[in-house]
Amino acid sequence: MSSLSRELVFLILQFLEEEKFKESVHKLEKESGFFFNMKYFEEKVQAGEWDEVEKYLSGFTKVDDNRYSMKIFFEIRKQKYLEALDRQDKAKAVEILVTDLRVFSTFNEDLYKEITQLLTLGNFRENEQLSKYGDTKTARSIMLLELKKLIEANPLFRDKLVFPTLKSSRLRTLINQSLNWQHQLCKNPRPNPDIKTLFTDHTCAPSNGALGATPVNLPVAAVAKPAAFTSLGTHGPFPPAAAAANASALAGWMANAAASSTVQASVVTASSMPMPPNQVSILKRPITPPATLGMVDYQNLEQEQLMKRLRLAQNVEEVTYPASRQQVSWSLDDLPRMVAFTMQQGSTVTSMDFHPSHHTLLLVGSGNGDITLWEVALRERLVTKQFKIWDMTACSLPFQASIAKDAPIPVSRVAWSPDGNVIGAAFTKHLIHLYAYTGSNDLRQQLEIDAHVGCVNDIAFAHPNKQLCVVTCGEDKLIKVWDMNGRKLFNFEGHEAPVYSICPHHKENIQFIFSTAIDGKIKAWLYDNIGSRVDYDAPGQWCTTMLYSADGSRLFSCGTSKDGDSFLVEWNESEGAIKRTYNGFRKKSTGVVQFDTTQNHFLAAGEDNQIKFWDMDNVNVLASIDADGGLPSVPRLRFNKEGNLLAVTTADNGFKILATAAGLRSLRAIETPSFEALRTPVESAALKVAGTSATAANISPNEPKVERSSPIKPSSILNGVDTAARSTEKPRSLEDVTDRSKPWQLAEIVEPGQCRHVTMSDNSDSSSKVSRLLYTNSGVGILALGSNGVQKLWKWFRNEQNPSGKVMLARNKFACSFVILCPETI
Repeated sequence: MSSLSRELVFLILQFLEEEKFKESVHKLEKESGFFFNMKYFEEKVQAGEWDEVEKYLSGFTKVDDNRYSMKIFFEIRKQKYLEALDRQDKAKAVEILVTDLRVFSTFNEDLYKEITQLLTLGNFRENEQLSKYGDTKTARSIMLLELKKLIEANPLFRDKLVFPTLKSSRLRTLINQSLNWQHQLCKNPRPNPDIKTLFTDHTCAPSNGALGATPVNLPVAAVAKPAAFTSLGTHGPFPPAAAAANASALAGWMANAAASSTVQASVVTASSMPMPPNQVSILKRPITPPATLGMVDYQNLEQEQLMKRLRLAQNVEEVTYPASRQQVSWSLDDLPRMVAFTMQQGSTVTSMDFHPSHHTLLLVGSGNGDITLWEVALRERLVTKQFKIWDMTACSLPFQASIAKDAPIPVSRVAWSPDGNVIGAAFTKHLIHLYAYTGSNDLRQQLEIDAHVGCVNDIAFAHPNKQLCVVTCGEDKLIKVWDMNGRKLFNFEGHEAPVYSICPHHKENIQFIFSTAIDGKIKAWLYDNIGSRVDYDAPGQWCTTMLYSADGSRLFSCGTSKDGDSFLVEWNESEGAIKRTYNGFRKKSTGVVQFDTTQNHFLAAGEDNQIKFWDMDNVNVLASIDADGGLPSVPRLRFNKEGNLLAVTTADNGFKILATAAGLRSLRAIETPSFEALRTPVESAALKVAGTSATAANISPNEPKVERSSPIKPSSILNGVDTAARSTEKPRSLEDVTDRSKPWQLAEIVEPGQCRHVTMSDNSDSSSKVSRLLYTNSGVGILALGSNGVQKLWKWFRNEQNPSGKVMLARNKFACSFVILCPETI
């Protein structure tokens, strides 16, 4: 559904709410899935209308979508079950147990058995862990607090919890404006038109004499009548005029050095702008849209003439970006400078990009051609796609001749689409790969394109004409735009050297692309076939990348010259001139310096085995850190969209995650007690009451992490206790986090005592082999199945070196034996 259709749904929701169509409002919320009405949800939970609660939830998530969703449904059904027991309605409780809770037994059979045993008690409060269960109202309130936290943390509810800010009766206002406009189009407008229907366009019946146009009034105040109107054609010139104005604004912004830097686009307001007759002839000149994307091919002369007239016209509304940012208080604590942990990729990290909305999901491209998706909060490698050519026959003959069979091609760039549903990967020879990401642990092959001759230097996503497209550039000096079916839409020529990077962007409705080449030239392109609009020189005149601040108001570039001198600058877009140059690069670089922006306030670049930070408004270095060492001379780095995490490459084929205090909390959020129970099995046979489980700081760091693709264990926490323990979290210092991450830093086996050799067979029969090797559910032992049908179980003992009694790492060794790395004998 397009963004305008989505907005129309919100307007209808507002209208239904204002007209008191309560049931229709919530049905539309559920069916569209655009807005989750937390207030309505709370009302239904407090009223105990569980069927309606689950029915409403089903419009946004299903029980098996992710661990957050599973936890939400489990808490609701558990509360419904306890209430039935509290009413002594054993028949209803059995029904709930069999129909609603049975689904969770697949993931945690022990917990299901414990819940079943509550049926044997006269009062389930006899269970020690449920002794504090209060009355039904209190229990529902406590559960509701937990549900709200889960919903807010669930990525499926992101951007669906806040209703957009609208003026009252916005839909009525738009209809009123439409009727006024239709009335102005009447050949014989009447002073008091009689509007009887909205099903057809309004027209005034002929009268004895032509009368002046009069606004049509609905219950909402009518829009002010235009000061003057010119004669209108059959369809009216205003829609193309508005489009022409937008395109001309960009042309003037790029071509006119005297233009104001704050005025980036002019939007024509048809209902308030008088136009001289000589301008109407320009607007009514036929404009033929090209076949591609329906984009208008404007002529330069018309752009200049229209831009001049628009600047002289009266009552033109100008949309501007503020000249200066609103000052927001900040400190060094807003910079992610604390090392949370280090991860090993296994090959040189060539590119990284965080998911646009799931702020702990990191995409990594490698020198061996691998594309890896990491959940950094869990330190988990979710999925790795090794390089391979999907369809060699579809590739060009030059590529087929240049590529060795099954030889991996390094990744040059990885990028997420703006909505986070598509992954793009560019390679150092010809190809780009697109993968579809749906939130699971797999990436689905979507498209392979033989995009450029030679290296594909950069890949990015853009939305020309509100259609998702892929933009690439390469060693063949070209920039290309592709649709999501692999069809080439545009081929931009004009660079005289290989194109190094691209930066698609938009101002208002104007879509454009900045590009840089290795000869230091910067060009800008509209989505047409006219050619580049600007031709600037980048500092250093070699490899340069360009980025906008998050709010799109400020443009920066960073690059390195052939001599190794690095430059970080801010541009004055309207004049094509450098606004400020940042200091702090101390020595000649051995590679091209990479940079990133965050929070509309900070810049960061990797140089001299360090990470350097700048305030956007200050040319001097704000801070420099070495991230505890181990960085390459020119590290690559990437902020997440919130700016509280920073990924930086290491010299040993890995990367580090740096965090602010808020970033550390976000990393711990998935490790909090309510979520830990979702990922680890219940070891104790006793049920645990909510709020009494250990805090994240006390959970053993040696506990094995459950893969995202594995079944999720529902929480054994039951409602009915005071919320203080549930909502209170002990403050933790960086040292606490460092201590927690220490087991992940244990990467080398240095002591023989860490290894144990065991065999399946008690004799020397070499034909006995290990057919299957797996952990027990509790993580305290390992089970082996021999090819001769013999099964053996080994367990680890608990001691000071291994308080959890769980394995830390296991590997297959030989045919009928294996090595287990552990702190104690088996």
